[in-house]
Amino acid sequence: MHYDLRLEISYRYDSPASNGRHLLRLMPLALPGEQTVLHGALDILPRPDERHDRRDFFGNATTEIAFRQPVEDLVLSLSARVRRMALAPSLDLSPDLDRLARDLAAIDALGPDAPHHFRAASPRVALSPKMTAYARDQLAPGMTTLQIVTRIGRALHRDMRFEAGATDVHTPPLAAFTARRGVCQDFSHIMIACLRGVGIPAGYVSGFLRTIPPEGQPRLEGADAMHAWVRAWCGPDNGWVQYDPTNDLLVGADHIVTALGRDYADVAPVRGVLRTSGGQDSGQKVDVLPLPAS
Repeated sequence: MHYDLRLEISYRYDSPASNGRHLLRLMPLALPGEQTVLHGALDILPRPDERHDRRDFFGNATTEIAFRQPVEDLVLSLSARVRRMALAPSLDLSPDLDRLARDLAAIDALGPDAPHHFRAASPRVALSPKMTAYARDQLAPGMTTLQIVTRIGRALHRDMRFEAGATDVHTPPLAAFTARRGVCQDFSHIMIACLRGVGIPAGYVSGFLRTIPPEGQPRLEGADAMHAWVRAWCGPDNGWVQYDPTNDLLVGADHIVTALGRDYADVAPVRGVLRTSGGQDSGQKVDVLPLPAS
């Protein structure tokens, strides 16, 4: 599936902001056999005094920018064309949890894709006895790793309520889990904690999800939004499998990957520091436009 992707993130400051330094992860990720970025550009207004484009440890496209002069507005504009090929696995070749533990013990690599980075607590995801107990309640004898991933994701979709505004970007996963409500970031962090709690390596995926309007209704420009879901390591044969607990489905060709990490701290689209006084307003517009088949 081919998509044209457009994203605009804007900031307006009550008073000019100085000494701004920002780290951006907005460009979709190239994933061999799954996703190809045919072309893409990230425009920044005003033009930063410093800009450095690189890849981080996990291979995510990362842009560092800095401003020496005060700015009143900041606009980040991304345009890209992406071919998405990922499909849900057709065969479950994953081991049970005992065999998974042995498979993990046999891996001595520590590269970006090594499952060992995704087994323990990370900056935004602490292991919780409460969430681990919930995850264990979903298990049944003889289940494969992939079946466990699906079962836990489905249980969270059933037991939690999606509610915009119920949490913010800093809400701990345990708080959202206790309240049983949140947004895609919360669903993903909670599922990661649950999976790690039972011994399954799990990480965070940021990106975009194509939204399909109701039948007969026009698609609204700018109606899409950035999204988040989970990747879990299901053994050497199935490898990394992506699951969207917010929508209760294995990830397919409608999900466009921007960045991979242990949790949101590794993949935040915009983070940084600046010096200012007063408040700020921000806005985000996203369009994920499927292209007609050629």
